[in-house]
Amino acid sequence: MDVKTNGDISFWYADIGGIPQKRPPLPGDREADVCIIGAGYTGLWTAYYLKKADPSLNIVVLEREFAGFGASGRNGGWLSGGFSWSREKYEKTSSRSAVVDLQNAMAGTVDEVERVTKAEGIDADLIRVDKLVVATNAAQLERVREEYRFGLDWQIPPERLQLLSAEDAAKRIRIADLKGAVLYRNMARVQPAKLVRGLAKVVESLGVSICEGTTVTRFEQGRVTTDRGTVRAPKIIRATEGFSAGLPGFERTWLALNSAQIVTEPVPDALWKEIGWEGHELLGDAAHAYCYAQRTREGRITMGGRGVPYRYGSATDVNGQTQQATIDALHGILTRLLPQTKALKIDHAWCGVLGVPRDWCTTAGFDRTTGIGWAGGYVGLGVSSSNLAGRTLCDLVLDRKTELTGLPWVNRTVRKWEPEPFRWLGVHSMYQLYRMADDREFSGLSRTSKLAALADSITGH
Repeated sequence: MDVKTNGDISFWYADIGGIPQKRPPLPGDREADVCIIGAGYTGLWTAYYLKKADPSLNIVVLEREFAGFGASGRNGGWLSGGFSWSREKYEKTSSRSAVVDLQNAMAGTVDEVERVTKAEGIDADLIRVDKLVVATNAAQLERVREEYRFGLDWQIPPERLQLLSAEDAAKRIRIADLKGAVLYRNMARVQPAKLVRGLAKVVESLGVSICEGTTVTRFEQGRVTTDRGTVRAPKIIRATEGFSAGLPGFERTWLALNSAQIVTEPVPDALWKEIGWEGHELLGDAAHAYCYAQRTREGRITMGGRGVPYRYGSATDVNGQTQQATIDALHGILTRLLPQTKALKIDHAWCGVLGVPRDWCTTAGFDRTTGIGWAGGYVGLGVSSSNLAGRTLCDLVLDRKTELTGLPWVNRTVRKWEPEPFRWLGVHSMYQLYRMADDREFSGLSRTSKLAALADSITGH
């Protein structure tokens, strides 16, 4: 499938006029109260809430490229407040009620992000929508039903969760071979780059220094060393998500998992009438190698998925450029779910990385002894989770004991990933097994393929 633009960070930047000009770098050695490494959602939300809580704080944010260069400017725009990590793993180190509290706190991020964007005048194309997870074969329908039962068992309010028949689901989006769906309410769609750039502007207006084009080479208690100078600060926050492996000592902390997207040309009104999608729902499917999609502000369709899932040594892409095979695979998913789109051109393709801890469960924390904190490993749910991380890190840095600092993801320790080549072999084996499992289920297997369970067991997913 031909594509007009491959890379250039993401379509989201093309949508707002192109890649932004970098802010000035760190001008040399300086001191600060708080130094934040990384100007994505996590770093910027942390700076925002800290500055709101204590305007006198001297905060410096260091960014190798520009604010929103990473996943914050490339993601699928799902402000979902979702919770796809293993509740059982969190429960082992806390309690069931504590996990429900964490789940509810994550869900509350949708309201909070909407509140801040309105209060601060950030235009992020945010609209409230539902999320539709569709099943297109018998095995997927089994998983959708189980997902619904599982959600109710974990106290997701019934008014936020609904099991839909194929007929009811098709009234929303006319998916081919639709068997049913599960519907999540109270979510939102955003334009990722507009959100992160708007947030950076607000943070800067509050007096936070954002130093771009500044590469952190190492950091330790009270000191962050860069190629432009040294920042001395008693509090340091690592907010580098999928790029964490590039920091010395963090090569195996979080795996840099790849994700890619394509976006169509604007969809004609006549074709929208064939497709439906009038509610602008977030769209995903119940395949093992799942996808994620949205209907954009100007009437395009974005479709995302794994593509080539992992680069050796947690290497990252070059300015978002992805492989032709990935573009073709994503176009195949789009036209399988929505064959009405076969004649549409693909205007842009891009990719990025997201952080994955060894147990696939996100964490936030702060070491009072060293004054170093962190948050991330969102496994693809960073648009909403990063907001909760920013509020939590704010409380931790200010040494405030709150409901947020008592949630079970705080200061949770996770073992490191295996060294290469075992990491590469494990991740690629997992996704190859997922693809094989999907193939078997699309070929008529009426239950979830055992290959998927084998895939999960390889990496602890």
